[in-house]
Parts: sequence; C-alpha cells; structure tokens
Amino acid sequence: MIDLLREFFSRLRELEALLTWGGYPVLMLIIFAETGLLIGFFLPGDSLLVTAGVLVNAGLLNPFELSTFGNLLLMNVVLITMAIVGDAVGYGIGFKAGPKIFNRDQSLLFRKDHLVATQKFYDKHGGKTIILARFMPAVRTFAPVVAGVGQMGYRRFAMFNIIGGVSWVSSMTFLGYFLGKVLGAKQIEKVVYVIIVISVLPLFIGAIKHRLNAKKAAAEAGKLPPTKSPSNGENGTTKGSPTGGKSASGETNNVHHSAGE
Repeated sequence: MIDLLREFFSRLRELEALLTWGGYPVLMLIIFAETGLLIGFFLPGDSLLVTAGVLVNAGLLNPFELSTFGNLLLMNVVLITMAIVGDAVGYGIGFKAGPKIFNRDQSLLFRKDHLVATQKFYDKHGGKTIILARFMPAVRTFAPVVAGVGQMGYRRFAMFNIIGGVSWVSSMTFLGYFLGKVLGAKQIEKVVYVIIVISVLPLFIGAIKHRLNAKKAAAEAGKLPPTKSPSNGENGTTKGSPTGGKSASGETNNVHHSAGE
C-alpha cells in the first residue's frame, strides 16, 4: 500500500503518465478527493481533466474499448458523478462539524487559510459559490464544507452541486478532447499551463485585495482621534456590542448569515 501511494504521488507531476498508469480509478479518486475530502486541496483537478480529454482523443485511455466519443461520454458520466458525490460528502462534513471547524489548527493536510478565504467568498457570492468554486483550485475543496457549516438547505445545495459538477467536468474534458484534434502535444501542454494560471489567478487577486484592504484599515485606524475616558457613570463599552467590537467567532457568524442567500 505504501509503495502504491509513493508511486501515485511521484506521478502527480506528470499527468499523462499518471493517467496511463492509473486510468479510470485514479481519475475517479482524484476528482472525488479534491471535492469531497479536506486534504484534496492540492490535487490538479483542472489540468487532470483536460489531460484526460486529450488522452481519450488519442485512444490512450479507453479500458472498455469503446468508440472515441463514446468513451468521452462515459468518462464524463463517471467523473460528474464523482464530483457531485464529492461535494455532497464535503457538505456533510461541514454540516456535522459546524462552526467549530474554524477553530481547528492549520496543518500540512488542513489549510485553515483556504477555508477562511472560501468562507469570505461564500459571504460575498452566496449559493452560487458552489458553482463558481468548481473552477477555482482549493476553493472548490472547501466551498461545500462552508455551505454545510452555514446549513444551506440541501435541495438548494444539490441544485448548485449538480450544475457545477456537470459544467466543470464536461467543459474541461471536452476542451482537452477537441484540443487533441487540432494541436500537437507541446501546444496542448502550454494550454494546460495557461488553464492552471487562469484558475489560480482569482486566489492571488483575492489575497492581494485582502492585504491591501488590511493595510488601508490599519492606516485609517491610526488616524482616528483617541477615545475619551468614561465619565459621569458611563462605562467604556462600545455601543452595540457587549464586547466593544467584532466577536472572536465573527468569521463563523458570517457563514450562518450567508446561508439564507
């Protein structure tokens, strides 16, 4: 088992070799893990699906010896199912864990920063985050978890889940399939790199915006006049909150607020 895992991780850098070695089982495992398990945030979903489409067109990934297009359709049905089931499992994890999941320490296999960033994205975009996140690495891993924490109605979640799963898998695999018809191997490799850059670009933009907003808020806070000391029996508590500001659990409170969107 250990040797099998070592072989799997060693081939992650070469997706074509990984898929010709592992075939459908590896494809199914990665698509499920990236969307259903919190530890799947590092897996290369977009580039893997495009590469799978290229290999199907070349006849290098056809265990059932179907026609080329028939094989492509079968692969889409299988992988869409895995993507939908994966998101459903992620939703279940978030629903069961509740807001306390935000108190969990960051580790190699659990990226709390990605979870918090996804929560903020969810606060802004609401339920459609489940669809948009499919095309954003790392975010797609944590989006269903955040929806579960926020206790989004399951029927509503399932609708977004199905739409997102179908659109993500089919767009990536069909793109690879048709690229394989018109481009050479080297050109396809460049296209895959472009797809990776485009898919992670929103994460970098979001991180830069967050840092700039934090600096702006800190600068504005430094310009505020000093507060007057309480007098005439008044206490020093800020109006509107017994703690004088945002609660320590403010991040998780946002999730509950957004669930009704």
